[in-house]
Amino acid sequence: MSAARKHTALPKAQILIEALPWLTRHNGKTVVIKFGGNAMIDEELKAAFAQDVVFLRHAGLKPVVVHGGGPQISAQLDKQGLVSEFKAGLRVTTPEAMDVVRMVLAGQVQRELVGLLNQHGPLAVGMTGEDAHTITATQHRPMIDGTAVDIGRVGEITAIDTGAIQALLDDGRIPVISSIARSAEDNHVYNVNADTAAAALAAALNAETLMVLTDVEGLYEDWPNSDDVISRLTATELEKLLPDLSSGMVPKMQGCLHAVRNGVETARVIDGRVQHSILLEIFTDEGIGTMVVPDAAPAAPHDAEGES
Repeated sequence: MSAARKHTALPKAQILIEALPWLTRHNGKTVVIKFGGNAMIDEELKAAFAQDVVFLRHAGLKPVVVHGGGPQISAQLDKQGLVSEFKAGLRVTTPEAMDVVRMVLAGQVQRELVGLLNQHGPLAVGMTGEDAHTITATQHRPMIDGTAVDIGRVGEITAIDTGAIQALLDDGRIPVISSIARSAEDNHVYNVNADTAAAALAAALNAETLMVLTDVEGLYEDWPNSDDVISRLTATELEKLLPDLSSGMVPKMQGCLHAVRNGVETARVIDGRVQHSILLEIFTDEGIGTMVVPDAAPAAPHDAEGES
């Protein structure tokens, strides 16, 4: 082999060696990934996301993907002449709008993602929270100015049944789950916040990690005065920050808090605008984004290296 050839190949070997401790550490562990934001609408980012998830599966992890579809739902509602209205940061979902939500999530976003993953082999299986009673919900009535408000078919999770997901994982598949659920009370189908659904599933599956893709670098320390990202914080530290967070970040960080308080080892908010952000977060010393850990969590070697 020529000296030049050695020189170009060596960095590839070094990258693989750097990943080795993380490959060992995460082998056999379940990781729940909430897919959303820019990564969901940019073609190159979508393809990179699918590659990352398949890589995790072949590296010995058990990825579970949970998705919403806000931009696609809004576009389809517009096309059908239905107005998108939001209250308390949540979409007011009439029965007519719920039909659109269900069609877009299960029939469009999920199918596209399953297709991208299955370009790499017979891996992904699409399902919704309705399937096998995976997610059961009741109507969510947010408090606005001290009054519970009816915003239609928006669901609050009441139960999780992981049987179907676990069976797929045991079979080596990648479950891709749309965040809609059926109610045991009125048998209606409800739209569930995808961040909330991902967190609830991560806890119920006893996942090692919850990863939430966003359109920002992570949780900012003092936004808008500074763009410094908090790389690591405990559940209690996060809880203190929640009242001051922007409305879009609240369900993501509440989800992270729920996850680490219910058995998940780490919850991470990462920038989905960065290609291969999932691999950077899991398999490198630096990592990116913000990592939330339980209060009693010791500093792991990953953290000591300055990982987020």
